[in-house]
Amino acid sequence: MSEKGTVIRHRGIYLLPNLFTTGAMFAGFYAITSAINANFEVAAISIFVAMILDGLDGRVARLTNTQSEFGVQYDSLSDMVSFGVAPAIVMYLWAFSSLGKLGLFAAFVHTAGGALRLARFNTQVEIADKRYFQGLPSPAAAAILAGFLWINVEYNYDLESVKFIALLLTISTGLLMVSNFRYSSFKDIDFKGRVPFVATIIVMLSLAFIMIQPPAMLFLLFLAYAISGPVITLVTLRQKRMQKKSIKNLE
Repeated sequence: MSEKGTVIRHRGIYLLPNLFTTGAMFAGFYAITSAINANFEVAAISIFVAMILDGLDGRVARLTNTQSEFGVQYDSLSDMVSFGVAPAIVMYLWAFSSLGKLGLFAAFVHTAGGALRLARFNTQVEIADKRYFQGLPSPAAAAILAGFLWINVEYNYDLESVKFIALLLTISTGLLMVSNFRYSSFKDIDFKGRVPFVATIIVMLSLAFIMIQPPAMLFLLFLAYAISGPVITLVTLRQKRMQKKSIKNLE
């Protein structure tokens, strides 16, 4: 309380959701340090751990009613480290260091794509359609690179034979993040509602396949999600064209 009797309110931050955000950022940082020490499998797994923690912080904030503007901005900075910088550096140290400027270019495209994706998301969050993301989400982009790396380390594939595939994937994820392709956000799914019994079986089988072959299944899952963006966009554009033709025919 001040000398004039007015109460001074000190602004604070909510601890619980920001702990998850900090954990996600640490996992991204740990992925970088693991790659520096040539522990590439650990680096890939750390990126997936960052994804899990990043998915939890927002849900915990909503469940506990602890959303804040600080949390939103902190989450974006954490995402930049874990899904923009970390995957690019990990891929560069694993496969691109021998490619010179081309390797630097590929890694930077992913990093810059992640930064631009997050900046655009933050500026359009109030006006964007909640059902879709514009551009590939940065966690999914990072998961594609981490999954590809994990597969190659797990099965001991020859790096020389896959480095240019890794290069293409890294550049592609960077470009997809800043594209105008629409990706489902899955926010319109009612997880509290009833679902057909078949849906439960499909979910259980999917989890079982992921547990049996985590590297391959996670990579294919997020690769399919990346491909879904162009497909959804093209289907939507085709539907709009068909509607316009139908209206013209009626006129």
